[in-house]
Amino acid sequence: MNAPTPIFGICAGQRSIGAILIDAGRLKPEDAEQILRLQRDKGMRFGDAARQLQLVSDADIDFALSRQFDYPYLQRGESGVAEEVVAAYNPFLPQVEALRALRSQLMLRWFDPEAGPRSLAITSPGRGEGRSWLVANLAVVFSQLGERTVIIDADLRNPRQHVLFGVNNQMGLSAALSGRGGPNVVQRVSALVDLSVLPAGALAPNPQELIGRPAFTALLKELAREYDVILIDTPAASSYADVQTLAARAGGALLLARCHVTKAAVTRALSKDLHQAGANLVGTVLNEAR
Repeated sequence: MNAPTPIFGICAGQRSIGAILIDAGRLKPEDAEQILRLQRDKGMRFGDAARQLQLVSDADIDFALSRQFDYPYLQRGESGVAEEVVAAYNPFLPQVEALRALRSQLMLRWFDPEAGPRSLAITSPGRGEGRSWLVANLAVVFSQLGERTVIIDADLRNPRQHVLFGVNNQMGLSAALSGRGGPNVVQRVSALVDLSVLPAGALAPNPQELIGRPAFTALLKELAREYDVILIDTPAASSYADVQTLAARAGGALLLARCHVTKAAVTRALSKDLHQAGANLVGTVLNEAR
């Protein structure tokens, strides 16, 4: 008796869409056989046949393709990552495509692999302009490219990265800079490959003094040995002087302005301040109001 031919095999090291959907519980094996019959009879692709039979959704096919091409993203409710981190949940959104375009520009202008690991401070004049959102989502798209990426939450007054990624904020940057912890306070985001977060940690009474310590420069050098991309979330530049110090320590800064919110004169003033601090202004991003 001949052995049965498996419906879902592994071809060229890549699982079929059907196998991925079955393993994920999104498709029943008996429904897969029905799809395969239609696929064979009509000469259709598996996904098209499945959709015609209304056995899977477009989201199911997108999910399978992301796994097949090693570009995984999260499903809502399966991790502590906030849904605000849209790049982790829906890589097909236009705004995520814009983030990938920004990533490409940064790879050309700043994170050149031949230049070695570099740090980039994400800055903006005021609060509510989207710095933390941009840092979080940009970090995700860098990690999806296979770049070992770490976020440093250097907003020691109003930190957000621990909330966005669901990590513990008891120990973080403030502890590392005050001599109570080192790079070991960096936390892996287990749901996302190649992404780690150094949260702000306990709120300190002297954030500006902590940022100005040589320990911050030493920390950046140590992290550069393990990570390809270091993104620094900063406080509002118009409220605190930390930003110039952070940008100077990082070497490079990305200036964020929010459409219909950030005033042009304030943005120009911050750009001038960053240059005077010795930071390389890599570029400016206009964030549309969300």
